[in-house]
Amino acid sequence: MEQDQNHAVGGENRPVKPGGGRARYPLWLLAFLLVVAIVVAAGIIPRLSSRAALRVETTRLSTPTVAVVRPRLSQPAQEIVLPATIQPWTDAPIYARTNGYLRRWYTDIGAQVRAGQLLAEIDTPEVDQQLRQARADLGTAKANLDLAGITNTRYHELLKTDSVSKQDADNAAGDFEAKRAIVQSAEANVKRLEELQSFEKIYAPFDGVITARNIDVGDLIDAGSSGGPAPARELFHLAATRRLRVYVNIPQPYSPAARPGLTAELRLPEYPGRHFTGTLINTSSAIDLATRTLLAQFEVPNPSGELLSGAYAEMHLKLTAEKPSYILPVNTLLFRSEGLRVVVVGPDNKAVLVPITLGRDFGNEVEVIAGLNGDEQIITDPPDSVVDGEAVRIVPAGKIPEKP
Repeated sequence: MEQDQNHAVGGENRPVKPGGGRARYPLWLLAFLLVVAIVVAAGIIPRLSSRAALRVETTRLSTPTVAVVRPRLSQPAQEIVLPATIQPWTDAPIYARTNGYLRRWYTDIGAQVRAGQLLAEIDTPEVDQQLRQARADLGTAKANLDLAGITNTRYHELLKTDSVSKQDADNAAGDFEAKRAIVQSAEANVKRLEELQSFEKIYAPFDGVITARNIDVGDLIDAGSSGGPAPARELFHLAATRRLRVYVNIPQPYSPAARPGLTAELRLPEYPGRHFTGTLINTSSAIDLATRTLLAQFEVPNPSGELLSGAYAEMHLKLTAEKPSYILPVNTLLFRSEGLRVVVVGPDNKAVLVPITLGRDFGNEVEVIAGLNGDEQIITDPPDSVVDGEAVRIVPAGKIPEKP
């Protein structure tokens, strides 16, 4: 009765729990919807997160990761080592100036000689006979000259009294002048043969050492030199070695620093740990077209004679560069068809290809003499596909991730 009254009073037809409360079906529905929402969220959110992460990773992988180095300033005074050739200060082959047979030689190889010292004697009987004949001819010419002079004097006196004709006097005067010319010719011939006879003795033209002797007693000696149509034999070879000339070919990039007065160290393999000082005295003032080098001549004192001419040596030059140069690892170089390049990272993390000019090659490092300022960040192991303006990401060296 009471339940019916409640139903009538409330005006609602709702189910009533056995304990007297209302049923909770809407909470069931909310729980179901919540579960469905959680399941949907659990499936969509990871997908969205993965998609965002993939987008970030793709962007990261599309930007090359690079390590950079900075160029190292080289020493202002650069030492370069160049091959050198040692030559005597004065070097001359000794030839004969007359024909004959070698009578005697007085010096052998290795002998130190003084200027004017007798080296050898040549027996020249033909020249001796020619000289005797020339002297006899000179005597005859002088006798004829004396007679012509007397005749000319007599005719000149007789002409004053008209005892002879003017023609006869002129003939006598002309004969006297002709005889005087014959005497002068004979004297010149005698002088020539005397000079030729003096060449029987071979003298040293300067102080030096005998480096070669190519003759022996009894050898037939021909006058002349190696420049004639029939080359004559060289008798001796004389070299002045108290001072030495050392020739060095300096590469073109260092030629401006090669000025007279520059000192250098000469080192030889037979004298380890020792060096000899040389001074640059002059250069060829021209670049050789074949080698692109400048020929430089150094003077090296050799008072003891321990340095031998013709020896191979190394010249250590300390050259002051006109412009600063920089040192880079070889793995920073990029070889392109348009020339050698390095890849520099700009302030906006964009790659810039910079042309450079190389100097010396040290193996693992190279010298750059043009193209850099010294404050650049240069990419190591640059990819061949890099282009100007490409974005890059700098990481410390050794931490570049491997490409998948």
